Amino acid sequence: MKKSVLVILLAIGFLVSSCSGNQIKIAENGKTDYEIVYMGNATKSQHMSAELLGDYLNKISGIELDIVDESSQTLKKKIYIGNIKEDNLQPDEVRIKTEKGNLFISGGSDNAVQNAVYEFLERYLDCKWYAPGVEEIPHHKTINLNPIDYSYTPEITTRTVHSKLFYENHEFADQQKVTYEAFPNYVPAARVHTFHRFMPEEVFYEAHPEYYALRNGKRLPTQLCLTNEKVLEIVKDSVASHFKRNPQTSVISVSQDDNQQHCQCDNCRKIDDEEGSPAGTMIHFVNKVAEAFPEKTISTLAYQYTRKPPKVHPAANVLITLCSIECDRSAPIAEKCTDFADDLIGWGKLTNNIRIWDYTTQFTNFLAPFPNIFTLQPNIQLFRDNNAKWVFEQHSHNPSELFELRSYITAKLLWNPNQDFDALLKEFTEGYYQEAGPYIEKYIRLIHSKIQGDNDFFLFLYGDPSEAFSSYLSPELLKEYSNIFDEAEKAVSEKEEVINRVKMARLGVDYAILEASRKNITKSYSLMTVDDNSKEVINPMVATLLDSFINTARKNDITLMNEMGFTINEYATNYMSALKIAQKPNKAKGKKVVTLTKPKKYANEDPMVLTDSALGGSSFYANWLGYEGNDMEVVVDLGKIQNISSISMAFLQVTNHVVFFPSSVTYLGSSDNTNFIELGNLKNPSPLNKKSKVNDINYFDLKFEPQNIRYVKVVAKNQETPYWHHAAGLPSWVFADEIIIN
Repeated sequence: MKKSVLVILLAIGFLVSSCSGNQIKIAENGKTDYEIVYMGNATKSQHMSAELLGDYLNKISGIELDIVDESSQTLKKKIYIGNIKEDNLQPDEVRIKTEKGNLFISGGSDNAVQNAVYEFLERYLDCKWYAPGVEEIPHHKTINLNPIDYSYTPEITTRTVHSKLFYENHEFADQQKVTYEAFPNYVPAARVHTFHRFMPEEVFYEAHPEYYALRNGKRLPTQLCLTNEKVLEIVKDSVASHFKRNPQTSVISVSQDDNQQHCQCDNCRKIDDEEGSPAGTMIHFVNKVAEAFPEKTISTLAYQYTRKPPKVHPAANVLITLCSIECDRSAPIAEKCTDFADDLIGWGKLTNNIRIWDYTTQFTNFLAPFPNIFTLQPNIQLFRDNNAKWVFEQHSHNPSELFELRSYITAKLLWNPNQDFDALLKEFTEGYYQEAGPYIEKYIRLIHSKIQGDNDFFLFLYGDPSEAFSSYLSPELLKEYSNIFDEAEKAVSEKEEVINRVKMARLGVDYAILEASRKNITKSYSLMTVDDNSKEVINPMVATLLDSFINTARKNDITLMNEMGFTINEYATNYMSALKIAQKPNKAKGKKVVTLTKPKKYANEDPMVLTDSALGGSSFYANWLGYEGNDMEVVVDLGKIQNISSISMAFLQVTNHVVFFPSSVTYLGSSDNTNFIELGNLKNPSPLNKKSKVNDINYFDLKFEPQNIRYVKVVAKNQETPYWHHAAGLPSWVFADEIIIN
């Protein structure tokens, strides 16, 4: 009987609404004839979606809509939430449709229903959400809708942007239709690089070195030996244990550790040779693990040495996570990283179960200008076109250059890779930066045009601003960028909140100028300058800029400079030390340096960087002279015999890149460059261990009784990469910079 009454009520409702013409009027002068209806068997999520829509319609027009289930509806016109018509919708499909004066907002799943509500609010009512707490909600007493018949199924079904803006603000993530976390449904302790978690070297290596990779005739705990049956047994047991402790999860990563030191024993090598890729042993191994867990998903990496696809097909429940870490970011992957594009196509022929792990920032310098924004859309389209349903865009997680803009645009493109990029860029810059928006957009377009005009520049995820001082960060361009941001700040000078957003946006340019000044690339961009009294003093521009940079970062809770944990506070301390060093008298300044051992690759292999007054920063690209696998031995010629009593030299440590402090530094002196006496030997005050600070700078300072010296020799002892390090078996680096002699 109840069903018959409901049918009659629906029929009357449709008849009444059909008389009002093609346009439907949700609100008129703050009043409404509509109610929101959800299905009688609606889930809690669908009910929340109905409430969500009601709240926003109230914000927009002031109307109060009743929210009822289908058995309680009245003769009012309807806004139906959920698949009330029981259409055959795909799980991720959203559908918005007007029919006979009613509005249907539906989806193929709870999440799709919520996405449909937000899509309706944004597409048809012009709501915008730029960042947590920064939204644009129109106010209209009257809401008229033209006929709607919209359906959309996102081709990328799991969309992740590695940004704390989404992870810490779930409502904002919902608004942009991305996940709340980097690894949804994964076992928390086994998300990536898990070999060392399943088989820690502290537990197994000493007693069973055969479980680990054979490298140059020696077993090292860099990777596992994937043809050892005992290893397979232990890993399966560990996987089972993880799933037992986390029964709510459905995915676990069985994947290589973050290095390229894979096993080269006869058994592993044979399989890899037959498969045409070291991914061969990996997939054979992972398939066997997956066979033991048919109801779960076993994720593994196609990363670095395993990126090239083998011949063997991954099992149906194996998820291939394909990583683009090596690619040049100055242009789309399809143009400048064709090997990766080819590998993507190759994996697509082996499996439909592909997750893309892409990278969108400079991990060694979060705040540096990184002009890759125009590559985001073609890259996401490439992934989509090759059947990638799951895309993880690894941004910095922590605040970085143009953080809010990048987070917003990347999320939008993951939802719809085909939308108008220029319109999207303008939408955000003018919405978030308001009157300053045109200036921010001008800066973005200018810096991108400059790198696009430099075909030889390799924009690397682990690079440094110093690489670009003859390219898109030239002194002339840095000045132009700075002037653009000056105009941007003027445009919103009366808006404290917006001017703060502009100051955050200019952190990249300010950081580049600070690093250019550290390197003394011009008279204007230098640590020291000459005042009106012909006295050398700290460059006042640098002092002011450093103060502004640090204050803006601290005000906005920006704490990290890079992924190695180098903090804003450490950067400030390091830079202040550089200013103090720049003020010191230095008898070695500009003096000739000869290297007795061979440097490699960095600083153009020119030992003169040790006396050029340009000081190295936290990255080895920034003015550091590097020695790989050998000791550093250099001689500084002071030009004449001088009385000296102190020597200091800076050394860099970046442990994840196999850059360690020297085990010792010895300073020697001579008057004839033949007979040297030892002035002192300094041991590394912080010997390398597993808990060593990842990114650090240390000054090896020596004071001694005054000596008459012309030639100063420095011997910095390299140390062997320890067996427990991910690069065990590979040579380590020593990086040195400015020598101060007085």
